[in-house]
Amino acid sequence: MITSLIRYSQVLEIVGDILRVRVVGSDGESGGPARFGDLALVENIDGRQSPAQVIGLDRDVVTLQVFAGTKGLSTRCTVRFLGHPMQATYSENILGRVFNGIGRPLDGGPDLAADTKVEIGGPPVNPMRRLLASRMIRTDVPMIDVFNTLVESQKIPIFSVAGEPYNSFLARIGIQADADVVIFGGMGLIFDDYYLFRSAFEDAGVFGRTVMFVNQASDPVIERLLVPDMALAVAERFAVEEAKRVLVLLTDMTAFADALKEVGVAMDQVPSNRGYMGDLYSQLARRYERACDFKGAGSVTILSVTTMPGDDVTHPVPDNTGYITEGQFYLHEGVLDPFGSLSRLKQHVIGKVTREDHAQIMNTMIRFYSAARDARQKQSMAFELSAFDERLLVFGDLFHKRFMNINVSLPLEDALDLCWRTLAECFEPEELLMRQALVEKYYPRDVRKRRSGAASTAPGKSGEVA
Repeated sequence: MITSLIRYSQVLEIVGDILRVRVVGSDGESGGPARFGDLALVENIDGRQSPAQVIGLDRDVVTLQVFAGTKGLSTRCTVRFLGHPMQATYSENILGRVFNGIGRPLDGGPDLAADTKVEIGGPPVNPMRRLLASRMIRTDVPMIDVFNTLVESQKIPIFSVAGEPYNSFLARIGIQADADVVIFGGMGLIFDDYYLFRSAFEDAGVFGRTVMFVNQASDPVIERLLVPDMALAVAERFAVEEAKRVLVLLTDMTAFADALKEVGVAMDQVPSNRGYMGDLYSQLARRYERACDFKGAGSVTILSVTTMPGDDVTHPVPDNTGYITEGQFYLHEGVLDPFGSLSRLKQHVIGKVTREDHAQIMNTMIRFYSAARDARQKQSMAFELSAFDERLLVFGDLFHKRFMNINVSLPLEDALDLCWRTLAECFEPEELLMRQALVEKYYPRDVRKRRSGAASTAPGKSGEVA
């Protein structure tokens, strides 16, 4: 378009990765052709060109964030506006490809310049076009499939802390999940983490159904703000136009929020809580609310990682996230905590699209594990333990080993059978307090009771039970 030929050279200031330029249209209108969210091209005096995005309009002053950073950029540079917002490539050809934070291929594969482009961002889906979540996404992770079922169109984070294996866990879910397409968005990843995801997808043979958008720690911070939008824009296209069941994996949303904070400080915005801007909730919600089960089409499900600085769940990022999402998976010490984790949509599928005993076995296992924790506390305080307490301790150890470890991989039906077996090894049928019809149908009568093992387990050594 003709506006792309007009260059503006009155640069007012450069702060961080933010550039401000005075723009007046040919008709004297303030702001000229600039529109919020549109792309611009910044050309330095040495001929180097850098893409930028309009993030602020104040009369005739336009604020741009330069994706490649402003290092070496002169105030004598020129700016021209492209007349359209940021776009991502969408076609069947992007499956099995890796892109950077501004959508350029990183893998040295064939050029995609001629492929269809889609605009990123935009509003969430019209609620009238949404369906009530009613289909399960199997992950073969017992603590998810049995106890906190992941449902199509759900938006749910993994709350964790630095040092936990959340990235390897996220990669395994992407490999094992029964989704048609997996879209991965990495923000601020070190190279080892990027390589972990890529090699995991390739080694598992699922790279052909995966698209990766990666912003590494050495890349410009500004690009981290585009990764979720690109991943979600492509996911929506696969869901709407090809009726695909799409799983979007995002890590780490705290890095995304920190990038928002950095941009806000450069724009002289007044911080609200711990340095984060007042629109943090809205910025997170704009991304999470794109999860949707489309009427007459496919679905987009979002599973993200949110690291909690200092394991503080009241930190602004996890705190705001908790008000937006439909539960969370709480990962600490290498296990998924059954009490800190929650899926608010699991009731839509448990017992409806899963086996009839799912709800009862889930509640019974958690009830006994809670009692096992109480028994463990009694043991640590040197209280005398009853025979039932001893059996609870054995059950707690088995539960931790067989279900809570994130490396355990079991189909849902096998996991439910293992739940019955674990209960039968520790308790009599009448102690389960479950529906008699289910007990008679699923309780394995031939399992040898672990009475001797419980009796021989000395206090403080119950963790040694095989």
